[in-house]
Amino acid sequence: MKILVVLGGLALVALIVVSQSLYVVDVTEQVIITRFGNPQSVTSTPGLFLKAPFVDTVLRFDKRVLRIDAPAVSMPDIEKQNMTIDSYARYRIVDPLQFFKTLQTENTARTRLGDIVTSSLRDEIARSSRTEIIGAERVLDENDVPVIDDDGLPILEPSESRTELLDNVFKAAEKRVQEGQFGVEIIDVRMKRADFSDRVQDSIYNRMRAERNRIATRFRSEGEEEDLKIRAQANKQREIILAEAERIGSEVRGRGEAEAIRILADALNRDPEFFAFRRSLESYQKFMNQRTTVILSSDADVFKFLQEPPGQTSSAKQ
Repeated sequence: MKILVVLGGLALVALIVVSQSLYVVDVTEQVIITRFGNPQSVTSTPGLFLKAPFVDTVLRFDKRVLRIDAPAVSMPDIEKQNMTIDSYARYRIVDPLQFFKTLQTENTARTRLGDIVTSSLRDEIARSSRTEIIGAERVLDENDVPVIDDDGLPILEPSESRTELLDNVFKAAEKRVQEGQFGVEIIDVRMKRADFSDRVQDSIYNRMRAERNRIATRFRSEGEEEDLKIRAQANKQREIILAEAERIGSEVRGRGEAEAIRILADALNRDPEFFAFRRSLESYQKFMNQRTTVILSSDADVFKFLQEPPGQTSSAKQ
């Protein structure tokens, strides 16, 4: 029984010693072996390796591209207008031993490199205008005078100014990293956004609203002017059409009245006594239906056909 206990204890000790003597390097890692804080070896190839048990420590560093998300910082441009710049950078650990000596951990590297990138970006922003920061440039005429639109605003066109700005930031940050001998390589620097600071956003928005209102007012005035033109043209066409219709109507009525007069004259010439009789009947119809009392002499011409029908007067006289 004692032998089994001893063998079990030896096996446990051997297992612990073996586990402390072996370490695995992943394909995405690079390892530094330190002994009492002093670097002993660097391993970058994946596989299973030996180390001194209990006294050697394994420090692992990522071989992949790492990202630094710098905090958004307010930076003044060349016109002393503050802009909130949010940026990020990517880097890779190329010398793990030098990285361990200068920065030691990835958290420290993230803070230190983030400060370098932010400082380089601040210097470049201070030499650039707002238009260059957003990646645009003003359109110039043949006299190098900025071209403006109908609203009085300068016309902009896309440019490579933002790319050039970031290239300068990258070169400046890369130079400072090399001078610091951090054992890392800066791969890229980019801006996620460039906005106005919170202190001036309200004034910017108010100016934008005023500009939009001015443009809307101009559009409305132009619309009202066009409406007046259309209405005036429509009224003019209406008057022309009505005048033409009145002219045609007058001509038709004139021809109708002339024809009526001709017919009436023709009828009068054919039988004057019948015409006089008919006109007398029309007179009777008009004034006899009225309630007005009219006193006339019995010898009045209007009663001539009531006293003797037409045709009998001439025969009686004969």
